[in-house]
Amino acid sequence: MENTFKIFRITFIKLLQYSISGAILLFAKNIYAQDLHFSQFYEAPLIRNPALAGLFDGDVNVQLVYRNQWASVTTPYQTGSLNGQYKFAIGKGDDFFTAGLQVLWDRAGTVALNTTHLLPVVNYHKSLNADKNRYLSLGFIGGWISRRLDRSKVTTNSQYDGFEYNGSLPDGETFTANYSYFDAGVGMSYNSSIGENKDNNFFIGAAYHHFNKPVNGFYKQLQHLPRWVGSVGVRTTLGEMSFITINADVNIQGPYREYIAGAMFSRKIDDPENPRYLLHLGGYLRWNDAIIPVVKLDYKPFSLAFSYDMNISALRTASQGRGGFEISMAYTGFLNNDNSTKYVLRCPRF
Repeated sequence: MENTFKIFRITFIKLLQYSISGAILLFAKNIYAQDLHFSQFYEAPLIRNPALAGLFDGDVNVQLVYRNQWASVTTPYQTGSLNGQYKFAIGKGDDFFTAGLQVLWDRAGTVALNTTHLLPVVNYHKSLNADKNRYLSLGFIGGWISRRLDRSKVTTNSQYDGFEYNGSLPDGETFTANYSYFDAGVGMSYNSSIGENKDNNFFIGAAYHHFNKPVNGFYKQLQHLPRWVGSVGVRTTLGEMSFITINADVNIQGPYREYIAGAMFSRKIDDPENPRYLLHLGGYLRWNDAIIPVVKLDYKPFSLAFSYDMNISALRTASQGRGGFEISMAYTGFLNNDNSTKYVLRCPRF
């Protein structure tokens, strides 16, 4: 009797694990499509649109984002982004060029599915008006992507020996445990100041990722689904001490859609002309998936932000509303050289 109960308990636990994992993969497929994503998407602009590179007030910018998702349900999905950008003037005119590198890594599920991206980025900013801060930008992103999993952690129904799970049995599957491919994307953006205040500005952009349709798959040689991204942002002052920033993205990948939008209220803590401390509070909504409160602190040239996904999708029954947290850190600064943008009136920025 005791052995029968033990076999039943092990089998039940395995079935429960498979059911939860299958449900998560189903919802992930319907909500997030194929590509990695962040709730603090504005802190990872290069994976939104390579033409958003260089839209910051400085010469160099480094951003790090870490995401831990669904730890309350199963083995957490861990995703990280690190990007660096360098912006500099072209000749004696008002045009600029930005060069950068986007690094992404992701670890998912009990089989430790690891994905690594190394993606150089270039972006050319063309001035459209000699008197106004208006720029049209064309950017490209492309590089190497590697995917691998831990074959020793794969479990299948072939490893059920008729009584219980037996890890010594072969999994009965034939596939490669790692592969790599080249990927590429292109984007355009338009950004402009609003009125005479350089802190009042906006941008709008569109990007087409995976336009080379790379082969992507452990089992079959399948083409990666291309992804369209539309982005918009607006920043406007509310007096001399405060401003509000609105960001929104639309992602379209095959039959899948993702809509995320929100705003942050920002308050200068010290000098209104050249503040070193700023506090940002806000929230975002990923449609049919999560409400995302955000808090951010600037201690120039550094910033630190924290957000949390409050799950509202059909998965909330299993997750109890606990989607995942993100933390981001950034450095934005100027270089002490003749080509610095520190005192340039007209410069692509947001």
